Amino acid sequence: MPDIHIRRDHHLGLPGARQLASRWVEQAKTRFDMRCTYQAGEAADEVQFSRSGVNGTLKVSGEHFELDAQLGFLLGAFKDRIEGEIAKNLDQLLAAKQATPQKKPA
Repeated sequence: MPDIHIRRDHHLGLPGARQLASRWVEQAKTRFDMRCTYQAGEAADEVQFSRSGVNGTLKVSGEHFELDAQLGFLLGAFKDRIEGEIAKNLDQLLAAKQATPQKKPA
């Protein structure tokens, strides 16, 4: 069972969700020194992330994001704070993406 489970529904479709997930990966790498691997699939993608004391996955679909993470012993003491930061970051990315007008094909 994961220590942290966050699910956020969205209406971005898979291409929009992939763009947002790429931004999330870049932030995870630069802000938290995470090692991330992105595996694209036909119907959904999966990001695996890890660093000392934490590892997990971010599942990316056309309808939702689902993040599961396991915390090591030392980081487990900060679970609520870490979970809050992850949720806040994902919510900010979603809000910014949904506020950006979508380009319509010509």
